[in-house]
Amino acid sequence: MSRHVAIVTDSTAYLPARTMERHGITAVPLTVVLGDRALEEGTEISTRALAQALQKRRPVTTSRPAPAVFEETYRKVAESGATGIVSLHLSAELSGTYDAAVVAARQSPVPVRVVDTGMIAMALGFCALAAAEAAESGGTVDEAVAAAEKRAAGTSAYFYVDTLDYLRRGGRIGAAQALLGSALAVKPLLQLADGRIEPLEKVRTASKAIARLEEIAADRAGSAQVDVAVHHLAAPDRASALADRLRARLSGLADLHVSEVGAVIGAHTGPGLLGVVVSPR
Repeated sequence: MSRHVAIVTDSTAYLPARTMERHGITAVPLTVVLGDRALEEGTEISTRALAQALQKRRPVTTSRPAPAVFEETYRKVAESGATGIVSLHLSAELSGTYDAAVVAARQSPVPVRVVDTGMIAMALGFCALAAAEAAESGGTVDEAVAAAEKRAAGTSAYFYVDTLDYLRRGGRIGAAQALLGSALAVKPLLQLADGRIEPLEKVRTASKAIARLEEIAADRAGSAQVDVAVHHLAAPDRASALADRLRARLSGLADLHVSEVGAVIGAHTGPGLLGVVVSPR
């Protein structure tokens, strides 16, 4: 067995399977509750099934992993030869996943550092990759954590949603903000700020909102070397077109990922989501 620092994250990082395998990253799944069925994100519910359920207004909620799931994950990772674990998770402002990991870390056979990245989606994924690269270079647990925290500090995430209603239902944005958006028939742009989803701008039409999303992402990237992720839910054409435009205009673009979000984030944003993560290297 090789002795190493292992990286654990959760399913909301939305890292490609091949990327996780190449870097030895383990993802613990969150749960989506559809009606009376609890389903693991990434294996037991597709984004298409989620989108259909939301469109039919079926009850959809999400749930953190149980501490026992993290305990089992940490045990298996330790058995593979890890001498320490860095466990990186979505914002504690949005989920109890971080708290569950903290509880489980106390039972781990090897030391675990649990980190609230304050991020979601590939904003979290880029943090996990930074930690994995540090570990692969022989870095310690502290060095891997520092690499992830540095990446998080520079990363920005922006989102367009067709409606704020799903975020309101899930308690991720205030009812007053959602009502205001509906009353004015505006298309909201949101940002991740201090681990929370906050309103950024309100734009009159979907096309203008998406154009503005592109401008904000391009301004944030500037001429720096950046990794970018474009996320969507049930909007592949929108995502592909936006990615093409960003690819053409970002002079410092390193990697660009285009992916559909999973069921956990999709349950809170609804179909039509378009998101951009900008992460300087």
